[in-house]
Amino acid sequence: MRFDILTVLPGLLESPFAHSILQRAQKKGKAEIVVHNLRDYATNKQKSVDDYPYGGGSGMVMSIEPFAKCIEALKAERDYDEIIFMTPDGPTLNQSMANELSSLGNVMILCGHYKGIDQRIRDIYVTREISIGDYVLSGGELPAAVLVDTVVRLIPGVLNDETSALSDSFQGELLDAPVYTRPADWNGHKVPDILLSGHEAKINEWRHEQALLRTQQRRPDLLGD
Repeated sequence: MRFDILTVLPGLLESPFAHSILQRAQKKGKAEIVVHNLRDYATNKQKSVDDYPYGGGSGMVMSIEPFAKCIEALKAERDYDEIIFMTPDGPTLNQSMANELSSLGNVMILCGHYKGIDQRIRDIYVTREISIGDYVLSGGELPAAVLVDTVVRLIPGVLNDETSALSDSFQGELLDAPVYTRPADWNGHKVPDILLSGHEAKINEWRHEQALLRTQQRRPDLLGD
């Protein structure tokens, strides 16, 4: 799976994509992540990518030309399944959405900044808009990193244990059950006996019950009616 990320701050994305699962996915050839500096597509000597908003108001707006030139150059090289704009006014990212995106081949992600991007880019090129929550960040780079991490870990062959992602919170609309590791007794705080029993069917039943209980307590909205 290939991700092309358009940004004015490419350095902000170097660390997230160079460690842990994302690094492993790229080394395995399961994911290709390419970051494009929009300033390389600026049309003036100053390499500026923003301008004052029409109609007045505070802040600056990202210009249409750098985005359009970069998008068109990339589209000339390959077809894209989705062109995604990370924005707080989009639908909120969830596990179901990540599952869907993980089956795609080529995805382009646009990172906004300042007061946002020229609406015409959204109207002409963007096929999907995604938010990571009801709050505003300085730019779309961190949300883009969150989206890529969420999706890449679901690609077959990325995780050493492919069943791990299937038991994560929000898979099956439930939060994950509590997890424990050694020692079995730490300062009098013990691991539940059922997890030490070796009885797989009863352990799975316990985990489902605990997942349901945790969801009822913490995220009852996930259970609907």
